Amino acid sequence: MDLADIRALLDTRWDDDLVPRLVDYVRVPAKSPMFDAGWAARGELGAVLDEARRWAGGLGIAGLTLEVVELPGRTPCLLFDAPATGGLGNERTVLFYGHLDKQPEMAGWREGFGPYVPVIENGRLYGRGAADDGYAVYAALSVLQGLDAKGIARPRCVGLIETSEESGSPDLPAYLEALAPRFGDVQLVCALDSGCGNYEQLWVTSSLRGLAGGTLTVEILRHGVHSGAASGLVPSSFRIARQLLSRLDDPATGRVLLPELHAEIPAERLEQARQAGAILGDAVWQQFPWASCEHLPQPKVEGLDAAARLRAQAAAHAAPGHLQAQPTTTDPVEGLLNRTWRPALSVTGAADLPLPRDAGNVLRPRTTLKLSMRLPPTVDAELATAAMKRSLESDPPYGAVVRFEPDHAASGWSAAPTAPWLARALEDASRHAFGRPVAWIGEGGTIPFMAMLGERFPKAQFVVTGVLGPQSNAHGPDEFLHIGYAKKLTVAVASLLTAVR
Repeated sequence: MDLADIRALLDTRWDDDLVPRLVDYVRVPAKSPMFDAGWAARGELGAVLDEARRWAGGLGIAGLTLEVVELPGRTPCLLFDAPATGGLGNERTVLFYGHLDKQPEMAGWREGFGPYVPVIENGRLYGRGAADDGYAVYAALSVLQGLDAKGIARPRCVGLIETSEESGSPDLPAYLEALAPRFGDVQLVCALDSGCGNYEQLWVTSSLRGLAGGTLTVEILRHGVHSGAASGLVPSSFRIARQLLSRLDDPATGRVLLPELHAEIPAERLEQARQAGAILGDAVWQQFPWASCEHLPQPKVEGLDAAARLRAQAAAHAAPGHLQAQPTTTDPVEGLLNRTWRPALSVTGAADLPLPRDAGNVLRPRTTLKLSMRLPPTVDAELATAAMKRSLESDPPYGAVVRFEPDHAASGWSAAPTAPWLARALEDASRHAFGRPVAWIGEGGTIPFMAMLGERFPKAQFVVTGVLGPQSNAHGPDEFLHIGYAKKLTVAVASLLTAVR
């Protein structure tokens, strides 16, 4: 089918409407509840949902119903329902998913940029949340309006847009229980909260890692004491914490040591990693902002596209005398498997540690660390959390008081075999929108909704995709939405919907 008219319509919609709305969305500090205990009183989560609902109500989609649903004590969500068109029945449903809550600010933004300071530069919208994934609800409903405007038949489409995803979706099970009967027979789930290996073709996510973690506290004294009097006799709480972390992973290699946190990698996923590695090559690891010793001038990358930027940086890093931090592996396939099917531990926060300028010669009474453990897609997150707690709290060194307080755990997801009709539709969608074949890749992030939906709708097919590509830096400083890629992805979604029958 020729989607040229749809492409032109959606491009205009993005330029004239969606980009300005996402600029406004970036300005709102709609942080997820884990990062803002006062979210209910502040009202930003409700505000961004209300704005999306108000906008959608003006699209003129025939029969569209919109409802902000708020269960007691939980973050709100937006539910939309658009009946099928073109003579198609409403017996089967396409379910869209997205979220409008955001990660916290994080330091390190470039001068003139910031989490709530929208900046458009070189076709990118910088700021927190537009790509992860405030664009989703606007893109999905623009697809429906575009298809309807051109008289192209599409199936019934419902959407669930939540506001607790960045906290691990703790409120989603309750909403799923309450709203799933209204979804009907879900044939296809389309989630727009994932990533892409490059900005040149459609990428479909085949798996997502799970997440376990919590807060580790090691206490050795009731209060701080003079380090000259106590060090060497009183063990450092930080050293004890280091010992405990070494129970979880090998400090030399990062390999997680708990067998309960590992899973066998399916043959299909190994083959997909090989194919994605062949496409991406060194970009798998070169996309990250590695620290380097400034022995040589840094390359000028302003105005270059992503591929040219990576080439310039790689050439500079390879120059004699240039020292650069290194990844765990430079093998593209092993790199992809490391970040998608193998567990990995990160320390993402700390307490009870003064800033260096405020640190005196005092032996601190305790050390508190926030731990984040990414899990293989098929590992049960609750069992993994229990294994971590046993390992950390058993037989504490020096009899220290050790507590591991788990956070909300989220199991990962691995897609069921792709139906032949969907494989053909995705290939067509990628070629319509990008002129290149579709590619498949595992992602290292977590979308708890996918595992929940997989259990609720075991016969449904899943298309998990998104705009978080090289250097888009979700959750970090200088996070951006690649506007050109988002436009093409929207066209690909439109093409996909025409194949659902």
